[in-house]
Amino acid sequence: MLGTLSIPKSKTVPDLVDQVDLYRVEAFGKAEDDRRSALGQFPTPPSVARFMASLFKSFPPATRLLDAGAGIGSLATAAVTEILDRTKHTTSLSITAYEIDKHIGKYLEHTLQLCVNRCTAAGIRCYADIHHEDFIADAVKQLGNGLFSSSKASYTHAILNPPYKKINSDSEHRFLMREVGVETSNLYTAFLALSIKLLASGGELVAITPRSFCNGPYFRPFRELFLREMAVQRVHVFESRSRAFAEDEVLQENVIFHAIKSPKRPGKVLISSSLGPDETATIREVPMDEFVRPDDPDRFIHIVVDEFNRRVAAKIRKFTHSLTDIGLSVSTGRVVDFRATSFLRKDSISNTVPLIYPCHFADGWISWPKLGGKKPNAIMATPESADLLVPAGVHVLVKRFSAKEEKRRIVAAVYDPARVPATHVGFENHLNYFHENGAELQLPLAVGLAAFLNSSLVDVFFRQFNGHTQVNATDLRSLKYPSREKLMELGRIIGGTFPSQVELDQLIERRMLGNG
Repeated sequence: MLGTLSIPKSKTVPDLVDQVDLYRVEAFGKAEDDRRSALGQFPTPPSVARFMASLFKSFPPATRLLDAGAGIGSLATAAVTEILDRTKHTTSLSITAYEIDKHIGKYLEHTLQLCVNRCTAAGIRCYADIHHEDFIADAVKQLGNGLFSSSKASYTHAILNPPYKKINSDSEHRFLMREVGVETSNLYTAFLALSIKLLASGGELVAITPRSFCNGPYFRPFRELFLREMAVQRVHVFESRSRAFAEDEVLQENVIFHAIKSPKRPGKVLISSSLGPDETATIREVPMDEFVRPDDPDRFIHIVVDEFNRRVAAKIRKFTHSLTDIGLSVSTGRVVDFRATSFLRKDSISNTVPLIYPCHFADGWISWPKLGGKKPNAIMATPESADLLVPAGVHVLVKRFSAKEEKRRIVAAVYDPARVPATHVGFENHLNYFHENGAELQLPLAVGLAAFLNSSLVDVFFRQFNGHTQVNATDLRSLKYPSREKLMELGRIIGGTFPSQVELDQLIERRMLGNG
Protein backbone atom coordinates (compact mmCIF):
# COMPACT_ATOMS: atom_id res chain seq x y z
CA MET A 1 0.00 0.00 0.00
CA LEU A 2 1.00 3.63 -0.29
CA GLY A 3 1.50 6.06 2.52
CA THR A 4 3.23 9.34 3.10
CA LEU A 5 6.25 10.15 5.16
CA SER A 6 5.51 13.86 5.40
CA ILE A 7 5.15 14.58 9.10
CA PRO A 8 2.83 17.53 9.84
CA LYS A 9 4.41 20.60 11.30
CA SER A 10 4.37 20.61 15.08
CA LYS A 11 1.37 22.17 16.77
CA THR A 12 3.89 23.88 19.02
CA VAL A 13 4.41 27.45 17.78
CA PRO A 14 6.99 28.53 16.86
CA ASP A 15 8.17 25.13 15.73
CA LEU A 16 11.15 23.96 17.77
CA VAL A 17 12.57 21.69 15.04
CA ASP A 18 12.67 24.49 12.47
CA GLN A 19 14.11 26.88 15.03
CA VAL A 20 16.91 24.46 15.92
CA ASP A 21 17.59 23.73 12.26
CA LEU A 22 18.93 27.25 11.94
CA TYR A 23 21.65 26.15 14.36
CA ARG A 24 22.37 23.13 12.14
CA VAL A 25 22.88 25.30 9.06
CA GLU A 26 25.14 27.70 10.93
CA ALA A 27 27.11 25.13 12.91
CA PHE A 28 27.90 22.74 10.10
CA GLY A 29 28.44 25.55 7.63
CA LYS A 30 31.33 26.65 9.82
CA ALA A 31 32.62 23.17 10.58
CA GLU A 32 35.57 22.15 8.46
CA ASP A 33 34.95 19.19 6.15
CA ASP A 34 38.04 17.32 7.34
CA ARG A 35 36.92 17.55 10.97
CA ARG A 36 33.44 16.32 10.11
CA SER A 37 34.97 13.46 8.13
CA ALA A 38 37.25 12.52 11.03
CA LEU A 39 34.25 12.35 13.38
CA GLY A 40 31.91 10.72 10.85
CA GLN A 41 29.34 13.53 11.21
CA PHE A 42 26.21 13.76 9.02
CA PRO A 43 23.69 16.17 10.62
CA THR A 44 20.01 15.23 10.55
CA PRO A 45 17.66 17.34 8.38
CA PRO A 46 14.42 18.47 10.09
CA SER A 47 12.06 16.35 7.97
CA VAL A 48 14.04 13.22 8.84
CA ALA A 49 14.18 14.15 12.54
CA ARG A 50 10.39 14.66 12.68
CA PHE A 51 9.71 11.34 11.00
CA MET A 52 12.05 9.49 13.33
CA ALA A 53 10.49 10.97 16.47
CA SER A 54 7.00 10.13 15.19
CA LEU A 55 7.88 6.41 15.31
CA PHE A 56 7.98 6.28 19.11
CA LYS A 57 4.90 4.45 20.38
CA SER A 58 4.46 6.10 23.76
CA PHE A 59 6.09 8.20 26.45
CA PRO A 60 5.77 7.28 30.14
CA PRO A 61 5.25 9.83 32.96
CA ALA A 62 9.01 9.81 33.64
CA THR A 63 10.70 9.72 30.24
CA ARG A 64 14.47 9.34 30.03
CA LEU A 65 15.87 10.14 26.57
CA LEU A 66 19.34 9.34 25.22
CA ASP A 67 20.77 11.10 22.16
CA ALA A 68 24.30 9.78 21.54
CA GLY A 69 26.22 11.70 18.90
CA ALA A 70 23.69 14.49 19.30
CA GLY A 71 25.21 17.11 17.02
CA ILE A 72 23.26 20.33 17.55
CA GLY A 73 20.33 18.37 19.02
CA SER A 74 17.95 18.00 16.10
CA LEU A 75 16.78 14.51 17.11
CA ALA A 76 16.36 15.33 20.80
CA THR A 77 14.36 18.41 19.78
CA ALA A 78 12.12 16.36 17.51
CA ALA A 79 11.48 13.91 20.36
CA VAL A 80 10.67 16.76 22.77
CA THR A 81 8.29 18.27 20.24
CA GLU A 82 6.60 14.89 19.84
CA ILE A 83 6.14 14.63 23.60
CA LEU A 84 4.70 18.13 23.83
CA ASP A 85 2.28 17.61 20.96
CA ARG A 86 1.17 14.04 21.52
CA THR A 87 0.91 13.14 25.18
CA LYS A 88 -0.52 14.58 28.38
CA HIS A 89 0.96 11.82 30.55
CA THR A 90 4.61 12.84 30.68
CA THR A 91 5.36 14.86 33.81
CA SER A 92 9.15 14.70 33.80
CA LEU A 93 11.74 14.41 31.06
CA SER A 94 15.47 13.93 31.36
CA ILE A 95 17.63 14.33 28.27
CA THR A 96 21.16 12.94 28.11
CA ALA A 97 23.11 14.08 25.06
CA TYR A 98 26.64 13.22 24.00
CA GLU A 99 28.64 15.38 21.60
CA ILE A 100 32.43 15.19 21.52
CA ASP A 101 32.87 18.09 19.07
CA LYS A 102 33.05 21.18 21.31
CA HIS A 103 32.35 23.51 18.38
CA ILE A 104 29.05 21.75 17.71
CA GLY A 105 28.48 21.33 21.46
CA LYS A 106 28.02 25.08 21.91
CA TYR A 107 24.98 24.95 19.64
CA LEU A 108 23.73 21.84 21.44
CA GLU A 109 23.66 23.79 24.71
CA HIS A 110 21.41 26.45 23.15
CA THR A 111 19.17 23.76 21.65
CA LEU A 112 18.60 21.88 24.87
CA GLN A 113 17.96 25.10 26.78
CA LEU A 114 15.16 25.83 24.30
CA CYS A 115 13.77 22.34 24.96
CA VAL A 116 13.93 22.82 28.73
CA ASN A 117 12.20 26.19 28.48
CA ARG A 118 9.44 24.81 26.26
CA CYS A 119 8.82 21.81 28.54
CA THR A 120 8.77 24.01 31.65
CA ALA A 121 6.19 26.27 30.03
CA ALA A 122 4.08 23.16 29.34
CA GLY A 123 4.29 21.99 32.96
CA ILE A 124 6.85 19.24 32.36
CA ARG A 125 9.91 19.07 34.60
CA CYS A 126 12.81 18.82 32.19
CA TYR A 127 16.50 18.25 32.84
CA ALA A 128 19.22 18.25 30.19
CA ASP A 129 22.66 16.77 30.74
CA ILE A 130 25.30 17.34 28.05
CA HIS A 131 28.43 15.17 27.96
CA HIS A 132 31.25 16.72 25.93
CA GLU A 133 33.11 13.41 25.89
CA ASP A 134 33.52 10.15 24.02
CA PHE A 135 30.21 8.27 24.24
CA ILE A 136 31.85 4.86 23.77
CA ALA A 137 34.37 5.36 26.58
CA ASP A 138 31.79 6.79 28.98
CA ALA A 139 29.11 4.18 28.23
CA VAL A 140 31.56 1.30 28.63
CA LYS A 141 32.67 2.78 31.95
CA GLN A 142 29.08 3.03 33.17
CA LEU A 143 28.21 -0.49 32.05
CA GLY A 144 31.36 -1.82 33.66
CA ASN A 145 30.44 -0.16 36.95
CA GLY A 146 26.97 -1.65 36.82
CA LEU A 147 25.31 1.77 36.92
CA PHE A 148 22.64 0.66 34.48
CA SER A 149 21.82 -2.68 36.08
CA SER A 150 18.54 -1.25 37.34
CA SER A 151 15.75 -0.30 34.96
CA LYS A 152 15.27 2.88 37.03
CA ALA A 153 18.70 4.08 35.96
CA SER A 154 18.41 3.22 32.26
CA TYR A 155 16.76 5.02 29.38
CA THR A 156 13.17 4.67 28.23
CA HIS A 157 14.00 6.08 24.78
CA ALA A 158 17.05 6.45 22.55
CA ILE A 159 17.13 8.38 19.29
CA LEU A 160 20.32 8.31 17.22
CA ASN A 161 22.04 9.44 14.09
CA PRO A 162 25.37 7.88 15.09
CA PRO A 163 28.71 8.73 13.47
CA TYR A 164 29.75 6.51 10.59
CA LYS A 165 33.42 5.60 10.56
CA LYS A 166 35.43 2.37 10.57
CA ILE A 167 37.06 1.19 13.80
CA ASN A 168 40.49 -0.37 13.34
CA SER A 169 41.00 -3.77 14.93
CA ASP A 170 43.78 -2.43 17.18
CA SER A 171 42.07 0.85 18.15
CA GLU A 172 41.07 1.93 21.65
CA HIS A 173 37.38 1.86 20.68
CA ARG A 174 37.67 -1.76 19.55
CA PHE A 175 39.21 -2.76 22.90
CA LEU A 176 36.61 -0.78 24.85
CA MET A 177 33.74 -2.50 23.03
CA ARG A 178 35.25 -5.90 23.78
CA GLU A 179 35.13 -5.04 27.48
CA VAL A 180 31.32 -5.15 27.27
CA GLY A 181 31.25 -8.20 25.01
CA VAL A 182 30.62 -6.43 21.71
CA GLU A 183 32.71 -6.99 18.57
CA THR A 184 32.10 -4.38 15.90
CA SER A 185 34.02 -2.64 13.13
CA ASN A 186 32.21 0.69 12.82
CA LEU A 187 31.34 3.59 15.10
CA TYR A 188 27.67 3.51 14.18
CA THR A 189 27.13 -0.09 15.27
CA ALA A 190 29.19 0.57 18.42
CA PHE A 191 26.87 3.47 19.31
CA LEU A 192 23.81 1.33 18.59
CA ALA A 193 25.08 -1.63 20.61
CA LEU A 194 25.84 0.53 23.65
CA SER A 195 22.49 2.32 23.37
CA ILE A 196 20.74 -1.06 23.33
CA LYS A 197 22.59 -2.07 26.49
CA LEU A 198 21.65 1.22 28.18
CA LEU A 199 17.95 0.90 27.37
CA ALA A 200 15.48 -0.23 30.01
CA SER A 201 13.36 -3.31 29.37
CA GLY A 202 10.60 -2.15 27.05
CA GLY A 203 12.65 0.89 26.04
CA GLU A 204 12.34 2.19 22.49
CA LEU A 205 15.14 2.82 20.01
CA VAL A 206 14.84 4.87 16.81
CA ALA A 207 17.94 5.34 14.66
CA ILE A 208 19.03 6.28 11.18
CA THR A 209 22.11 4.44 9.93
CA PRO A 210 23.73 3.09 6.80
CA ARG A 211 22.15 -0.14 5.60
CA SER A 212 25.45 -2.02 5.64
CA PHE A 213 24.79 -3.76 8.98
CA CYS A 214 22.11 -5.88 7.28
CA ASN A 215 24.71 -8.20 5.72
CA GLY A 216 28.40 -9.06 5.63
CA PRO A 217 30.69 -10.88 8.06
CA TYR A 218 31.93 -7.80 9.91
CA PHE A 219 28.46 -6.90 11.19
CA ARG A 220 27.34 -10.40 12.14
CA PRO A 221 28.10 -10.01 15.89
CA PHE A 222 26.08 -6.78 15.95
CA ARG A 223 23.17 -8.37 14.08
CA GLU A 224 23.10 -11.20 16.60
CA LEU A 225 23.00 -8.71 19.50
CA PHE A 226 20.43 -6.50 17.80
CA LEU A 227 18.06 -9.33 16.90
CA ARG A 228 18.47 -11.02 20.28
CA GLU A 229 17.83 -7.92 22.41
CA MET A 230 15.44 -5.90 20.27
CA ALA A 231 12.02 -6.58 18.77
CA VAL A 232 12.05 -4.75 15.44
CA GLN A 233 8.83 -2.88 14.75
CA ARG A 234 9.49 -0.76 11.67
CA VAL A 235 12.18 -0.33 9.02
CA HIS A 236 12.17 2.46 6.48
CA VAL A 237 14.54 2.61 3.51
CA PHE A 238 15.58 5.73 1.65
CA GLU A 239 16.26 4.33 -1.82
CA SER A 240 18.10 7.42 -3.00
CA ARG A 241 21.69 7.64 -1.77
CA SER A 242 21.49 11.41 -1.57
CA ARG A 243 18.00 12.66 -0.74
CA ALA A 244 17.94 11.90 2.99
CA PHE A 245 21.19 13.86 3.44
CA ALA A 246 20.98 16.12 0.41
CA GLU A 247 23.69 18.47 1.67
CA ASP A 248 26.23 15.70 2.28
CA GLU A 249 27.95 13.15 0.06
CA VAL A 250 26.36 10.05 1.58
CA LEU A 251 27.00 7.09 -0.73
CA GLN A 252 25.22 4.34 1.20
CA GLU A 253 21.50 3.73 1.36
CA ASN A 254 20.08 4.87 4.68
CA VAL A 255 17.59 3.04 6.86
CA ILE A 256 15.53 4.23 9.78
CA PHE A 257 14.42 1.60 12.24
CA HIS A 258 12.27 1.48 15.35
CA ALA A 259 12.73 -1.36 17.83
CA ILE A 260 11.67 -2.16 21.39
CA LYS A 261 13.95 -3.80 23.93
CA SER A 262 12.28 -7.15 24.43
CA PRO A 263 13.31 -10.81 24.09
CA LYS A 264 9.93 -11.55 22.51
CA ARG A 265 10.32 -12.13 18.77
CA PRO A 266 7.75 -10.08 16.80
CA GLY A 267 5.53 -11.96 14.36
CA LYS A 268 5.68 -9.23 11.72
CA VAL A 269 7.74 -6.19 10.78
CA LEU A 270 6.44 -3.08 9.04
CA ILE A 271 8.67 -2.14 6.09
CA SER A 272 8.38 1.08 4.12
CA SER A 273 10.39 2.71 1.37
CA SER A 274 10.65 6.08 -0.35
CA LEU A 275 13.14 8.03 -2.43
CA GLY A 276 13.47 10.69 0.26
CA PRO A 277 11.94 11.90 3.54
CA ASP A 278 9.19 13.95 1.88
CA GLU A 279 8.26 11.43 -0.82
CA THR A 280 5.31 9.06 -1.04
CA ALA A 281 6.20 5.73 0.55
CA THR A 282 5.28 2.13 -0.08
CA ILE A 283 4.37 0.34 3.15
CA ARG A 284 3.94 -3.38 3.75
CA GLU A 285 3.88 -5.83 6.63
CA VAL A 286 6.13 -8.88 6.35
CA PRO A 287 6.48 -12.02 8.47
CA MET A 288 9.56 -12.03 10.69
CA ASP A 289 10.73 -15.24 8.97
CA GLU A 290 11.04 -13.26 5.72
CA PHE A 291 12.83 -10.40 7.46
CA VAL A 292 15.44 -12.77 8.93
CA ARG A 293 15.39 -16.34 7.70
CA PRO A 294 15.40 -18.83 10.58
CA ASP A 295 17.87 -21.14 8.78
CA ASP A 296 20.38 -18.37 7.99
CA PRO A 297 23.43 -18.69 10.28
CA ASP A 298 24.68 -15.24 9.22
CA ARG A 299 21.40 -13.56 10.27
CA PHE A 300 21.15 -11.41 7.15
CA ILE A 301 18.34 -8.85 7.30
CA HIS A 302 16.15 -8.78 4.18
CA ILE A 303 14.27 -5.56 3.50
CA VAL A 304 11.56 -6.43 0.96
CA VAL A 305 9.91 -3.13 0.18
CA ASP A 306 7.07 -4.01 -2.19
CA GLU A 307 5.09 -6.77 -3.89
CA PHE A 308 7.51 -6.97 -6.81
CA ASN A 309 10.42 -7.60 -4.45
CA ARG A 310 8.33 -10.15 -2.53
CA ARG A 311 7.75 -12.11 -5.75
CA VAL A 312 11.46 -11.96 -6.52
CA ALA A 313 12.27 -13.33 -3.06
CA ALA A 314 9.70 -16.11 -3.55
CA LYS A 315 11.34 -17.08 -6.85
CA ILE A 316 14.80 -17.11 -5.28
CA ARG A 317 13.53 -19.44 -2.57
CA LYS A 318 12.96 -22.05 -5.27
CA PHE A 319 16.73 -22.35 -5.49
CA THR A 320 17.85 -24.49 -2.57
CA HIS A 321 21.49 -25.36 -3.26
CA SER A 322 24.39 -23.79 -1.41
CA LEU A 323 27.81 -23.39 -3.02
CA THR A 324 28.93 -26.41 -1.03
CA ASP A 325 26.05 -28.44 -2.46
CA ILE A 326 27.23 -27.74 -6.00
CA GLY A 327 30.88 -28.35 -5.10
CA LEU A 328 32.10 -24.77 -5.44
CA SER A 329 33.95 -22.23 -3.30
CA VAL A 330 34.54 -18.50 -3.63
CA SER A 331 37.62 -16.55 -2.59
CA THR A 332 38.91 -13.00 -2.82
CA GLY A 333 41.63 -12.17 -5.34
CA ARG A 334 45.13 -12.53 -3.87
CA VAL A 335 46.88 -9.59 -5.55
CA VAL A 336 46.73 -6.39 -3.49
CA ASP A 337 48.39 -4.19 -6.04
CA PHE A 338 49.85 -1.50 -3.77
CA ARG A 339 51.58 -4.24 -1.78
CA ALA A 340 52.90 -5.97 -4.89
CA THR A 341 54.12 -3.03 -6.95
CA SER A 342 57.55 -4.58 -7.55
CA PHE A 343 55.90 -7.49 -9.39
CA LEU A 344 53.49 -5.49 -11.55
CA ARG A 345 54.13 -4.73 -15.22
CA LYS A 346 52.21 -2.49 -17.58
CA ASP A 347 52.21 -5.04 -20.37
CA SER A 348 53.03 -8.70 -20.83
CA ILE A 349 56.75 -9.44 -21.12
CA SER A 350 58.99 -12.43 -20.47
CA ASN A 351 58.36 -14.21 -17.13
CA THR A 352 54.98 -12.54 -16.57
CA VAL A 353 51.43 -13.89 -16.46
CA PRO A 354 48.08 -12.10 -16.88
CA LEU A 355 46.87 -9.88 -14.04
CA ILE A 356 43.10 -9.50 -14.11
CA TYR A 357 41.31 -6.37 -12.88
CA PRO A 358 37.62 -5.35 -13.09
CA CYS A 359 38.52 -3.31 -16.18
CA HIS A 360 39.05 -6.59 -18.06
CA PHE A 361 35.34 -7.53 -17.86
CA ALA A 362 33.62 -7.43 -21.26
CA ASP A 363 30.25 -8.97 -22.22
CA GLY A 364 30.40 -11.78 -19.68
CA TRP A 365 34.02 -12.76 -20.45
CA ILE A 366 37.50 -11.62 -19.45
CA SER A 367 39.07 -9.66 -22.29
CA TRP A 368 42.83 -9.36 -21.81
CA PRO A 369 45.00 -7.37 -22.20
CA LYS A 370 43.48 -3.89 -22.04
CA LEU A 371 45.97 -1.72 -23.86
CA GLY A 372 46.27 1.96 -23.03
CA GLY A 373 44.48 1.56 -19.70
CA LYS A 374 45.59 2.81 -16.28
CA LYS A 375 45.95 -0.64 -14.72
CA PRO A 376 48.87 -3.04 -15.26
CA ASN A 377 48.12 -6.08 -17.39
CA ALA A 378 50.75 -8.46 -16.04
CA ILE A 379 52.48 -9.70 -12.92
CA MET A 380 55.89 -11.33 -12.65
CA ALA A 381 55.85 -15.12 -12.19
CA THR A 382 58.68 -15.65 -9.72
CA PRO A 383 59.13 -17.74 -6.57
CA GLU A 384 58.52 -14.56 -4.54
CA SER A 385 55.15 -13.89 -6.23
CA ALA A 386 54.01 -17.53 -6.41
CA ASP A 387 51.57 -17.16 -3.50
CA LEU A 388 49.75 -14.39 -5.39
CA LEU A 389 48.98 -16.58 -8.41
CA VAL A 390 46.59 -19.42 -9.14
CA PRO A 391 46.88 -22.05 -11.89
CA ALA A 392 45.22 -20.81 -15.05
CA GLY A 393 41.86 -22.45 -15.51
CA VAL A 394 38.18 -21.68 -16.00
CA HIS A 395 36.90 -19.44 -13.20
CA VAL A 396 33.95 -17.13 -12.62
CA LEU A 397 34.99 -13.68 -11.44
CA VAL A 398 32.73 -11.18 -9.64
CA LYS A 399 33.54 -7.54 -9.04
CA ARG A 400 33.77 -6.71 -5.34
CA PHE A 401 32.80 -3.09 -6.02
CA SER A 402 30.34 -2.04 -8.68
CA ALA A 403 30.84 1.31 -10.39
CA LYS A 404 28.16 4.01 -10.11
CA GLU A 405 27.33 3.75 -13.80
CA GLU A 406 26.72 -0.01 -13.68
CA LYS A 407 23.10 -1.08 -13.56
CA ARG A 408 23.75 -4.33 -11.68
CA ARG A 409 25.13 -4.78 -8.18
CA ILE A 410 26.64 -8.18 -9.02
CA VAL A 411 28.77 -8.22 -12.18
CA ALA A 412 30.22 -11.58 -13.19
CA ALA A 413 32.49 -12.73 -16.01
CA VAL A 414 34.16 -15.99 -17.06
CA TYR A 415 37.93 -16.32 -17.16
CA ASP A 416 38.69 -18.88 -19.89
CA PRO A 417 42.36 -19.80 -20.47
CA ALA A 418 41.45 -20.63 -24.07
CA ARG A 419 40.83 -16.89 -24.54
CA VAL A 420 43.69 -15.78 -22.27
CA PRO A 421 46.50 -18.35 -22.71
CA ALA A 422 48.75 -18.70 -19.66
CA THR A 423 49.98 -21.26 -17.15
CA HIS A 424 49.08 -19.10 -14.14
CA VAL A 425 47.05 -15.95 -13.53
CA GLY A 426 46.75 -13.24 -10.90
CA PHE A 427 43.33 -12.05 -9.73
CA GLU A 428 43.42 -8.58 -8.22
CA ASN A 429 41.92 -8.05 -4.75
CA HIS A 430 38.89 -6.14 -6.06
CA LEU A 431 37.63 -9.44 -7.50
CA ASN A 432 36.06 -12.55 -6.03
CA TYR A 433 36.67 -15.80 -7.92
CA PHE A 434 34.79 -19.09 -7.90
CA HIS A 435 36.74 -22.37 -7.95
CA GLU A 436 36.23 -26.04 -7.24
CA ASN A 437 38.36 -26.74 -4.17
CA GLY A 438 41.14 -24.67 -5.71
CA ALA A 439 40.77 -26.19 -9.18
CA GLU A 440 39.09 -24.85 -12.29
CA LEU A 441 35.41 -25.16 -13.18
CA GLN A 442 33.95 -26.98 -16.15
CA LEU A 443 33.28 -24.36 -18.82
CA PRO A 444 29.49 -24.97 -19.12
CA LEU A 445 29.19 -24.73 -15.33
CA ALA A 446 31.14 -21.47 -15.31
CA VAL A 447 29.03 -19.94 -18.09
CA GLY A 448 25.80 -21.00 -16.38
CA LEU A 449 26.95 -19.65 -13.02
CA ALA A 450 28.01 -16.30 -14.50
CA ALA A 451 24.69 -16.02 -16.33
CA PHE A 452 22.72 -16.75 -13.16
CA LEU A 453 24.70 -14.16 -11.18
CA ASN A 454 24.22 -11.56 -13.92
CA SER A 455 20.44 -12.02 -14.00
CA SER A 456 18.05 -9.28 -12.90
CA LEU A 457 16.46 -11.79 -10.55
CA VAL A 458 19.65 -12.15 -8.50
CA ASP A 459 20.38 -8.42 -8.70
CA VAL A 460 16.99 -7.41 -7.27
CA PHE A 461 17.18 -10.04 -4.53
CA PHE A 462 20.74 -9.08 -3.59
CA ARG A 463 19.69 -5.46 -3.04
CA GLN A 464 17.16 -6.62 -0.45
CA PHE A 465 19.95 -7.28 2.04
CA ASN A 466 22.88 -5.33 0.57
CA GLY A 467 22.63 -1.54 0.68
CA HIS A 468 26.05 -0.57 -0.62
CA THR A 469 28.23 -1.21 -3.66
CA GLN A 470 30.45 -3.88 -2.13
CA VAL A 471 29.96 -7.59 -2.87
CA ASN A 472 31.77 -9.76 -0.33
CA ALA A 473 32.62 -13.42 -0.71
CA THR A 474 30.36 -14.00 2.32
CA ASP A 475 27.45 -12.44 0.41
CA LEU A 476 28.03 -14.81 -2.49
CA ARG A 477 28.21 -17.78 -0.12
CA SER A 478 24.91 -16.75 1.45
CA LEU A 479 23.03 -16.99 -1.86
CA LYS A 480 21.11 -20.09 -2.87
CA TYR A 481 21.80 -21.44 -6.35
CA PRO A 482 20.21 -23.76 -8.93
CA SER A 483 21.56 -27.28 -8.97
CA ARG A 484 24.89 -28.02 -10.64
CA GLU A 485 23.01 -29.83 -13.41
CA LYS A 486 20.75 -26.83 -14.04
CA LEU A 487 23.71 -24.45 -14.21
CA MET A 488 25.49 -26.80 -16.63
CA GLU A 489 22.39 -26.95 -18.80
CA LEU A 490 22.13 -23.16 -18.84
CA GLY A 491 25.81 -22.86 -19.76
CA ARG A 492 25.47 -25.27 -22.67
CA ILE A 493 22.49 -23.31 -24.02
CA ILE A 494 24.39 -20.02 -23.86
CA GLY A 495 27.63 -21.35 -25.32
CA GLY A 496 30.27 -18.78 -26.19
CA THR A 497 28.14 -15.62 -26.42
CA PHE A 498 26.09 -14.22 -23.56
CA PRO A 499 22.62 -13.01 -24.56
CA SER A 500 21.22 -9.54 -23.91
CA GLN A 501 19.90 -8.77 -20.43
CA VAL A 502 16.28 -9.21 -21.52
CA GLU A 503 17.04 -12.52 -23.25
CA LEU A 504 19.08 -13.73 -20.30
CA ASP A 505 16.28 -12.94 -17.83
CA GLN A 506 13.76 -14.74 -20.03
CA LEU A 507 16.08 -17.73 -20.23
CA ILE A 508 16.40 -17.84 -16.44
CA GLU A 509 12.61 -17.75 -16.10
CA ARG A 510 12.11 -20.58 -18.57
CA ARG A 511 14.99 -22.89 -17.74
CA MET A 512 15.62 -22.22 -14.05
CA LEU A 513 12.07 -21.51 -12.85
CA GLY A 514 9.99 -23.34 -15.45
CA ASN A 515 7.90 -20.28 -16.31
CA GLY A 516 6.81 -19.78 -19.89
